[in-house]
Amino acid sequence: MPQVDVRYFTPREAQRTLPLVKQIVRDILSNANKIKSIAESIGEDFEDNEEVKALTAQIQHFMRELEELGCSYKDWNFEIGLVDFPAYINGNEVLLCWKSDEEDIRYYHGLLDGFPGRKPIPPEYL
Repeated sequence: MPQVDVRYFTPREAQRTLPLVKQIVRDILSNANKIKSIAESIGEDFEDNEEVKALTAQIQHFMRELEELGCSYKDWNFEIGLVDFPAYINGNEVLLCWKSDEEDIRYYHGLLDGFPGRKPIPPEYL
């Protein structure tokens, strides 16, 4: 498998991508909610449903779009629309962290800290 170059964002660069990221995340969450609704109505065999297959393929496409921008989708329950952007803060490799109910990118966390380890981005980086 070929080596993928990681794109590192400054908070300002990540913020500039946010309008597109927001739309992609809205599409992901919308499709996921449709799948959940279908699953509730038809039960166990919902994975074999053609509409579910099409919605799942669209979600995979949207996630690839995020990856092409240089960020990654992290909300595998499809509830809060969480996206991480690789960055450096204070000389350390970190992930800028945004969720769909936030207006701007204001938080980051260490590579191993995850969402519970979110901290405000230092003002000098904004």
